[in-house]
Amino acid sequence: MALTTDQLDTLATLAIEVPSWAYGNSGTRFKVFAGPGGPRDPFEKIDDAAQVNAFTGLAPAVALHIPWDKVDDWDALAAHAADRGVRIGTINSNTFQDDQYKLGSLCHTDAAVRRAAIDHHLECIEIMRATGSKDLKIWLADGTNYPGQDDLRGRQDRLAEGLAEIYAALDADQRLVLEYKFFEPAFYHTDVPDWGTSLVQCLALGEQASVCLDTGHHAPGTNIEFIVMQLLRLGRLGSFDFNSRFYADDDLIVGAADPFQLFRILYEVVRGGGLKADSGVVFMLDQCHNIEKKIPGQIRSVLNVQEMLARALAVDADALKVAQENGDVLGANQVLMDAFYTDVRSQLAAWRGERGLPGDPMAAYLASGYQEKIEADRVGGTQASWGA
Repeated sequence: MALTTDQLDTLATLAIEVPSWAYGNSGTRFKVFAGPGGPRDPFEKIDDAAQVNAFTGLAPAVALHIPWDKVDDWDALAAHAADRGVRIGTINSNTFQDDQYKLGSLCHTDAAVRRAAIDHHLECIEIMRATGSKDLKIWLADGTNYPGQDDLRGRQDRLAEGLAEIYAALDADQRLVLEYKFFEPAFYHTDVPDWGTSLVQCLALGEQASVCLDTGHHAPGTNIEFIVMQLLRLGRLGSFDFNSRFYADDDLIVGAADPFQLFRILYEVVRGGGLKADSGVVFMLDQCHNIEKKIPGQIRSVLNVQEMLARALAVDADALKVAQENGDVLGANQVLMDAFYTDVRSQLAAWRGERGLPGDPMAAYLASGYQEKIEADRVGGTQASWGA
């Protein structure tokens, strides 16, 4: 089945933030692998990110991670991004790499540690003002490893207090987006382990606080599309961190492990109005490419999202509704499966061509010579890696 003009117009609204940290060296707990051509500073990270947008038209914004992406001149970085055809997107805070955060940050028993964590987020808000960013994303590694290690309720109270101070510092056009993760690095309990905890904290803060859903941050078997539906229904889905996993938080190319799951998630996005301009939903990748080339990895990811969104748009909504209302279990499922198995690749290639983009962005990038150029030019300097 071919996508209609209206469906293609909807597809054209898709914009995906790419993460600055996806372009540096990354690895596992055992080894960080150095790759040729890695960026040496945030300016070169933006150069690489801009390649993804140039070849796909899908990635107009670059998310930053602080302090990994700190620079002396934020105006210069924002201008550099604009010159490359992209802009600065979400600002991600970091309260998990410093020694003082070993037992927590916003949830820590020590008021001085909590103060440091709050001040870091206030600095991030200042960076948002300097770069034009509208979203502050908070992911906390806070939690405990053993029963009795700390007071569970007390940690939630301290979390609420810290978030309230950070939230109060936001401008009227800025948002706080609270991410969750059910485990790691804490193993007994995590302070923001699920969408319910994130939602409860956001509801207490106000309308400028929403939930971030990372597709790799759930227990096996979790129905992620149900969570997407519920948060859209409540108007509290702030953003996605798209990736894929086989076991835990693998941060693989989105759709690599389960493209059908990605299709189901995007169907609920379409169904719930998440593509509308006023939805507030930001689509972002959160990935670490450990053994593959960084830029092609990001190109493949955004193309996977685009393709599964095209298939989700191909769902015959009228036929599905009739089957559901008639209790036609198999018929309703068949409507979804028909859309999922629709091969939209040739139509997408033609559609890109009409917009001045290469029909095959991956092949076009590989033929561009950019990868060879950065591998030859970026020699001898310190590469900006994960955690740098």
